[in-house]
Amino acid sequence: MRKRRSTPRQILTLSKILHVVPFGSRIDAKENTREMARMLSTESLVEALGGRKVLKGRIGNLDELREAAKSGLPYASLETVIVKLRLGREEAAAVLHLPQRTIARRKKEQRLQADESDRVLRLARIGAQASVTLGNEEKAAKWLRRPNRALGNRAPLELLDNDIGSRQVEEVLGRMEHGNIS
Repeated sequence: MRKRRSTPRQILTLSKILHVVPFGSRIDAKENTREMARMLSTESLVEALGGRKVLKGRIGNLDELREAAKSGLPYASLETVIVKLRLGREEAAAVLHLPQRTIARRKKEQRLQADESDRVLRLARIGAQASVTLGNEEKAAKWLRRPNRALGNRAPLELLDNDIGSRQVEEVLGRMEHGNIS
């Protein structure tokens, strides 16, 4: 029987998980690994939204992040997502279904509405997943604009205007992460 070798991506993922695990902890159970992956996911989402500085506090799990989105994310989180994904104002407005005037109003108010926060969170989630999968934010930003055959020759960014399109993009990123080229 041949011994399976770990791929570089599996080793990188495991090293990220091990980096968070306290010394002496056991990680042989799949449940522990899944929990660590969930923690990393929350951390990467918080970072994609501007981190603790922008979100004004510690968000340690997805429930806290969901509550923050329900009460309205700070406007600065939208600015952070725009910068990290290298989006133009018009491009961001189109993806988020927000008129420019509404964006200007939210900038004055310094807070997004709950539905707007949900759309910004969706964009940040896809951006964070693309960054992790592709290695950095620059590659992720380019990939989001490039037409993709697995998405019907449409750019992933074009599909992020609703939940179904976002799930399609997440599926493609998931396939890429597991070694299936898309």
